[in-house]
Amino acid sequence: MHLAGLAVVLLAIWGAGDALMRRLWGGAPHTPGRDDPWLRMALSAATGLGLAIVALQGLGIAGLLRPPGTLALLAIGLTLAFWRLPAQWRVLRALPSGPPMGRAERVATVVAIGAFAISLFEPMAPPHAFDEMMYHLPYARQVAESGALGIHDWLRYPWFPYNYDLLYAAALPLAGDVFPHLLHALGGWLAAALVWRLAVTHTDRVCAAIALAAWLMMGEFFNALIDMGVALFVVGAFTVLWLWWSTPVTPAQPRRPARWLGLAAFYLGVAAGSKYQALTFLPLVAVCVAWRERRPGPWLLALGCFLLPCIYWFGRNWLQTGDPFNPIGAKVFGFTNWNVDDYKRQVDDVRAHAALPNVMLWPALLVPFTLAFRTRPAVRAAALFGAWSVLVWLATSRYPRYMAASFPILAWLGAIGWCQLWRWAVAALQRRGGERLHRRMSAGLGTAMVAVLLVAGGARLWNHLRQISPTPETREAYLARNVPGYAVLSWLRANPQPGRLYQVGLSDAIYFAPNPVWGDVFGRYRYSDFLLLPAPEMARKFAQEGFGTIVIQTALGPFVDGKPGFERHFQLLSEKDGVKAYRILPDAP
Repeated sequence: MHLAGLAVVLLAIWGAGDALMRRLWGGAPHTPGRDDPWLRMALSAATGLGLAIVALQGLGIAGLLRPPGTLALLAIGLTLAFWRLPAQWRVLRALPSGPPMGRAERVATVVAIGAFAISLFEPMAPPHAFDEMMYHLPYARQVAESGALGIHDWLRYPWFPYNYDLLYAAALPLAGDVFPHLLHALGGWLAAALVWRLAVTHTDRVCAAIALAAWLMMGEFFNALIDMGVALFVVGAFTVLWLWWSTPVTPAQPRRPARWLGLAAFYLGVAAGSKYQALTFLPLVAVCVAWRERRPGPWLLALGCFLLPCIYWFGRNWLQTGDPFNPIGAKVFGFTNWNVDDYKRQVDDVRAHAALPNVMLWPALLVPFTLAFRTRPAVRAAALFGAWSVLVWLATSRYPRYMAASFPILAWLGAIGWCQLWRWAVAALQRRGGERLHRRMSAGLGTAMVAVLLVAGGARLWNHLRQISPTPETREAYLARNVPGYAVLSWLRANPQPGRLYQVGLSDAIYFAPNPVWGDVFGRYRYSDFLLLPAPEMARKFAQEGFGTIVIQTALGPFVDGKPGFERHFQLLSEKDGVKAYRILPDAP
């Protein structure tokens, strides 16, 4: 049912995007890749998804982001799609069949299809992953309940740009909290489609299959974060910019079409309105565009298209806090809900997660030594994009997930590097052992690689199949095993308590708490302002701030309920699995 619902959403966004893309695509001169109807369909779906986000943002600003508005948007998209489907089907049927695939191409394609099939099951588990339960889904639920965009200061990042999360807000009242996983995965799957078509056009099928499999294995398709969506719009912007850059200039058309710049800027605006890290691509894009276009008109068009999907978030933050990029711009624009210590803790936490990226990407370093780099301009453009991404990553966080927007293109570059390593290995075998040894070693090595992938893929598939919870009973059992404090938080939802709720050590479970729930290492209600006080003073301060209940994961906060005299000011309400809920008694009996 979930995949059927996602197919309906995909059809609707493709219909809306195709209506715009036909205007952008029409009359464009031939360029390798532009006449690819599959690439056009993927870009149309990405465009439709961006348009849906902008429309949902408008509904949220007007306080109308509720099921009737969402269903109206869906109906418009489906109407446009059904109107265009017959013509699109004729285009696809008229495509010539490609050349027959060799053995290596068949094997690589089967591996890629297997990776895609596995990824279809990954989003089916109930919510259980860190940030989705900390602020992505809680924010989406608040928007769904109120129908309006708001500032929720109990969340860790109340001023975050929440473009992609608006899709989750639209989905929650209609399809439940598993469907946001599929909407997140949809961004990753569309990014995979773009990279597949780029790789097939500008390298070969083997590289395309390796790139697709690598991205599908690296992507986080099992949660409702935003990284897959940001990756889609960043890759979409790269693709459209390449189409613009490679458009031939002729006497009949002495200028490259500015509408392509507008579309690329729109994609980047959607990405920047979803995650601040997308802003790091703007300097590279600006230099590349300025290299070939200096007229003010196209630049103003691109600026307007960029601001359309993101100016609400940045403008709101600037007007209300003085920091358009709250909280990461605090050192420049001033601190508001965060202080200097909060900022330092966040930076330290990011640095603590520094690590090398996935090993599948490492051979991307070999791309400058390949024939594809020397002969294919698109590969050189991808290498420039990859180099910029890595440099920014090295200079800032060195946290692999913060480079996720670049992973699809880096996966393509890594695939080119892997293919080059294979060619070098084959050449070495031919020099040392002749053709017969070369064939035997190649077959053996290929068989071993496929066997390893089958084992790894099978283990991954089994792991995600075990997480699927088709009934209410299996869902409850799964959440009880995987969400800290789920039993106590469920009890609090079923038994509302007077006053506000404060949590300790359960930040990554608050989606299942009775929202709103305050308490975090950052912000106005930070732990250090409450929990370091003696028990009597702590209880009185909680009461002064309107708190009536506190829930504690004792393994992470043993110093809280272990204070002298704690039992005189806090009355136990519920306890299970190392989590305790207390009523706050400011005046000891």
